[in-house]
Amino acid sequence: MEQDEQLAEFQRAWPRLFGIAYRMLGTVAEAEDVVQDAWLRWQGTDQAGVREPAAFLATTVTRLAINALHSARARRETYLGPWLPEPVATGDDPTLGAERAEALELAVLLLLERLSPTERAAYVLHEAFGYPYRQIAELLETSEANARQLARRARTRVTQGGTTKVSLDERNRLLEAFLTAAREGNLVILESLLAQDVVSISDGGGVVSAARVPVRGRSRVARFVLGVLAKFGQGIVSVPVEVNGQTAVLGVRDGRPVTLWALEIGPQGVQRLLIVANPDKLQRLAGLAPRGSGPGVTFRHGTRS
Repeated sequence: MEQDEQLAEFQRAWPRLFGIAYRMLGTVAEAEDVVQDAWLRWQGTDQAGVREPAAFLATTVTRLAINALHSARARRETYLGPWLPEPVATGDDPTLGAERAEALELAVLLLLERLSPTERAAYVLHEAFGYPYRQIAELLETSEANARQLARRARTRVTQGGTTKVSLDERNRLLEAFLTAAREGNLVILESLLAQDVVSISDGGGVVSAARVPVRGRSRVARFVLGVLAKFGQGIVSVPVEVNGQTAVLGVRDGRPVTLWALEIGPQGVQRLLIVANPDKLQRLAGLAPRGSGPGVTFRHGTRS
């Protein structure tokens, strides 16, 4: 295979390769490292014997991601405070290669952290990219029956830990109501929008101030939200953005992203509030921040019951 053809094959496969690696690892940098490693291996492969380059590259990336996930989990055990996946803009970015939007939402990526690397691979390949169990078995070097069992076990664990979906209209209505109540400091209304067992998880990465443990329960989360906005909300403009396939709220100060709020919403209200404040995980969202005053709304101080 000529060098130009070799490069063209890899470029055609790149969106899917990155999509697999990102879903497996939850951060852009780690996913890019895996895809780059796959490129180096692809260059060193005798490609005359490769019948299906796309399948070969997907296999390489998945196996590299499984190995990388072991190291990533060891690092996350020493992470300061809760760890959340790195958000990625998906409004007009096709690079996630998502034939399906499965295994892309931040809340789902967080649930995938509970799975073993092979369970996660089976889930991502089947649910997000539609790989048949036979192909997953070949890729993971196991039997088709075991591949099916891995995917089924992963799906059960994700479903048990997840939230029942609501319609897009209902989600948007609750998101807007949440933002209004938070902006106005209305504690009563804010509480009414939260599920009884709501949990708030903040990721500051030890770089910026953030809650070191999850906050649980309707009353505590509502007061926590208003307390955070009262203490840190001055000059922050909230901007609706599309990340990981859903609308979230980007907090911008002086044209720079400082926080991202992603809400997991179910029939009982807001189930999870994921707050990403680690600057390293927000730098790639800088392009979503409005120039100058821009659109958005500014949070007020204080609370109102």
